[in-house]
Amino acid sequence: MQTLPIKIYDETLRDGEQQVGIFFPYSTKHKLAHLIAQTGIDGIAIMPSVCEQEAELVKSLVSEGWDDLITADTMMGKEYIDHAKSCGVKRIILFHAVSDRLLFLRNPHIRLMSEYQGKTIDDDIPSHIINKIRQDALNVIVENLHYATKVAGLRVDFAAEDASRADFDFLVECIRLSSPYIEHFLLCDTVGVLTPEKSYIWVNDLLQSTTGVALGVHYHNDMGLALENTLQSLMAGAILVSGTFCGLGERAGNVALEQVLNGLQVRFGIEVEGINYDTITAVTNYIEQMGIRPAPPYSQTAQRHESGIHVNSLFRDPKSYAVFRHNKIDIVFGKWSGVSNFQYLFEKQLQNPQPRKQYEKMRAVIKSLATEQERYFTANEVLELWKDGIFE
Repeated sequence: MQTLPIKIYDETLRDGEQQVGIFFPYSTKHKLAHLIAQTGIDGIAIMPSVCEQEAELVKSLVSEGWDDLITADTMMGKEYIDHAKSCGVKRIILFHAVSDRLLFLRNPHIRLMSEYQGKTIDDDIPSHIINKIRQDALNVIVENLHYATKVAGLRVDFAAEDASRADFDFLVECIRLSSPYIEHFLLCDTVGVLTPEKSYIWVNDLLQSTTGVALGVHYHNDMGLALENTLQSLMAGAILVSGTFCGLGERAGNVALEQVLNGLQVRFGIEVEGINYDTITAVTNYIEQMGIRPAPPYSQTAQRHESGIHVNSLFRDPKSYAVFRHNKIDIVFGKWSGVSNFQYLFEKQLQNPQPRKQYEKMRAVIKSLATEQERYFTANEVLELWKDGIFE
């Protein structure tokens, strides 16, 4: 049996909990963190900026001596980087979109230009606009990587959101400019559109086109191919896998870490250095005893969205986080929701726009209720709360 120093990052407590219908109480997340740590993986990612409870969890785990293990998933912005550092972590994963589709939707300058209101990347967008959104993204990424490493003194990995739909040359440039600041560049198949044969060629070509960078992969399972895509990427030269135990996660979930570890062992005779294979079942059993499973690929259940970041993009471009035309997007409301969830409900579905301050009040109330009651809310439940004056 060959042993290789592949890095394993766990996202069960962040990306896994973003699966609609999952709410891990504080005690459950703390227990899961302990079980996951015993497997010998290299990082446990949590997002402290989501709410105070998440920040307290990070601080608690760091105080227990796990400051080298706990990693903070962090949005771009000095305030988010500073907040992550204040929780005691030594490493963060900064993330930013790299596909033209998401960059066009999120570019603050383009959003103010009247001629592009209501348009998506599928419309006739001039090349100079495409070049602008790409350059703006590179500027933001480099500025934040510099701040996180040189000013905040943190170890940093960069997660390239929607990398599988990004322009190849732009992705190479992004890797080149990021490499002086980061330890790993994570390629994210955010909407699960990769195939095994493409995964191998893609990673191999990126490695051939760049120097001095360690590539990692974070693949979703929308088409049921996350495991094979991950294994093929490792065979092509990727050295880090980011996923969740039991494959939990938004839509059809992430690659299941236990499947990656056992797949490497059984199919390729490869064991991952530092992993205690005897402890993996303790994690998966704990999750399975809660009756939690990821939604099946291609299913309507996999088209339910709670994350505010995703809904914000879905509001303006249905193809941003939904790749199957026959499925209907379903928005729910909970701890991970943003203003966009309520905007989507009232403007897209009900054609009854509300003031932004009302959306902000709704978000605050729902986040509080979701944390207290350890659940999410359907659109009908939100409307009942609205009618009952709970948001006043």
